[in-house]
Amino acid sequence: MIKKTLVIGASTNPNRYSFRAIQQLTIHGHPVMAIGNKVGEVNGVKISIDKTMFVDIDTVSLYLNKKNQESYYDYILDLNPKRVLFNPGTENEELQKLLTKNHIAFEEACTLVLLSIDEY
Repeated sequence: MIKKTLVIGASTNPNRYSFRAIQQLTIHGHPVMAIGNKVGEVNGVKISIDKTMFVDIDTVSLYLNKKNQESYYDYILDLNPKRVLFNPGTENEELQKLLTKNHIAFEEACTLVLLSIDEY
């Protein structure tokens, strides 16, 4: 199943997991949007610095630490994705409570692992 995904915390640095996630998501055929702190491009996916109101986002894949997520709370809730993935190091009980309150599913899971085992 194809899942339109927004990567928040995207990077053009090939050593970053968000970079690898964008690569793997596109290889697996998932449409990808990306937001980071610098404009750039990975595998044809443009990284924006703006909080664009994308439509029909299935999954938000987080690559920001807890503190840096705070400015994205309302944005994520307004996007109303089907789920949010908290990649390792991004776990955040406060945001998870907000997601639950707004009936948005979440998982503490690695996007790359889920893709590699066909569980994305």
